[in-house]
Amino acid sequence: MTAGTMSPGMGMGFASVPMMAAMMLPSAMPAIARRAREHDGARGVPAFAGEYLGVWLLAGLIAIVVYRPPSTSVAGGLIIAAGLYELTPLKLECRRRCRGRVRSGTRFGVYCLGSSLGLMVVLIALDPMSLLLMCAVAAVVLAQKLLPPIRAVDMPLALLVVGLGVAVAIT
Repeated sequence: MTAGTMSPGMGMGFASVPMMAAMMLPSAMPAIARRAREHDGARGVPAFAGEYLGVWLLAGLIAIVVYRPPSTSVAGGLIIAAGLYELTPLKLECRRRCRGRVRSGTRFGVYCLGSSLGLMVVLIALDPMSLLLMCAVAAVVLAQKLLPPIRAVDMPLALLVVGLGVAVAIT
C-alpha cells in the first residue's frame, strides 16, 4: 500500500464523510442498546445516535477539508505517531469512557473519536478510501470498544502500527 494515492483538490471527497460515520456506527451499537435499556427506552435512541454520528460527520468534514496526500515519509511519520498514541494515557482514558455509560451521544462520540484517533490517522495516511483498510480499522475499533484494555494485546498492536509506519517511511 502506498501513501498519498488520493488526488489533491477536494481531498478525499464528500463520499468519505458519510463513510466515516457509517464505519463507526456498528461499534456504537452496544452503547446505543445500553442507552435504550437503561435510560428512556427507544425514545432517546435517535437523539443519542444522531449526536454520535454528528461527531463523526464533523470529523469526516474536517478530514476532507485539511487532507492533502502525504509523501511517504510524512505518512510514515503520521503512522508512527498513531502507533505511539495507542499507548498514551489520553487514548486509554478515551477508550475507557467510550466503553462506559454516557448519557450524551455527543460526549460518547468525542470519547470514541479520541479512542480511535490513532487508527483513523493510519487510515487517512495510507488510503482514506480503501474499503479493506476501513473494514480493518472498524474491526479493531469494535474490538477495542467491546474488550477491556489488555496490555498483552494493546502493546503488540501499537508496535505493529509503529512498524508499519517505519516500513511506509522507508519505501
